[in-house]
Formats: sequence, structure tokens, C-alpha cells
Amino acid sequence: MTDPRIDPPFIADERLMLANWLDWHRQTLEVKCQGLSQAQLRERSVPPSDLSLLGLVRHMTSVEWAWFRYILEGSEVPDSIKNANDPHADFSQVETASVEEAFALWHAEIAHAREVSASLDLEAIGKRQRHGEDCSHRWVLVHMIEEYARHNGHADLLRERIDGATGE
Repeated sequence: MTDPRIDPPFIADERLMLANWLDWHRQTLEVKCQGLSQAQLRERSVPPSDLSLLGLVRHMTSVEWAWFRYILEGSEVPDSIKNANDPHADFSQVETASVEEAFALWHAEIAHAREVSASLDLEAIGKRQRHGEDCSHRWVLVHMIEEYARHNGHADLLRERIDGATGE
């Protein structure tokens, strides 16, 4: 695996620090998927888990959509991964999912999330609530860092199981 990630700065203002850590974690998931075949990206962890690297990419596409498009922006654009018939489609439908499309959708949601984020103050409140509560842009950024960090731990274990590769 090559590692194109740029470490976040040790000293920066809050907005730059949050944006850089989120991008670092986004890139970490990308690194964990590097150089694997489609079959390896679809490989499940251990039964009965549906966890796979492709599933994580699809899941994070939905997470990016949910927080930046749906909650912060208030968009009516539907989630491109999940649906009413299978709310766990991000993980459960990796056998039939296109790897190229999954990565393209993920990259598109990240690009859109960056645009939404750049247009908002950290104190901005989302246009939709989550579980009946308002969410600030700052909270969303911190949550996204946590979400990626947690799933990058999963990705680390999946990658090690697939081909023995480990790393930060």
C-alpha cells in the first residue's frame, strides 16, 4: 500500500483542524482498500457479520449523504445506497454492487460534503434534526471524524485478514 495521506497540522484553527482530520480519515479508508481485487473488497469478516471493505465504502457514502446533504443542507436528493426495502443495503448488497460505482458515489458525496462544509460556519445548525435534536456543523464534523475512525479500525482488521497488510 502506498500512503498519500497528509498528516493534519499540529497547530491550526479549529475549522482547518477538523477538516484536515476528517480528510485524513477519509483517505485512510481509501488506503485500506488500495490494490485489492473486487473479490477481496467484497470479502466478509466473519459470520454472521456483513462487514466488508466495499460495505464500509458504501456505508460511508450513506453517512456522508445523511449528515451533509440531508441534515445540514436539508436536501431532498435520495440516498444512493440505502432504500426502504433494505435499510442495510450498504453492507448486505456488496455481491451485486459495482465496485467502480461505489467508489465514484463515495467520492462524489465527499466532494459535495466539502462544498457544504465550506459554505457553513461551525456554529450553523442543520436544516433537519436528528432524533428530534438540532445538530451544529461542528458536531457533524466531530461525529464524522469519530465515525471514520471507528470504521477505519474495522478496515484495518479486514485488510490484515485479507492479505496481512497492516498500518496506521
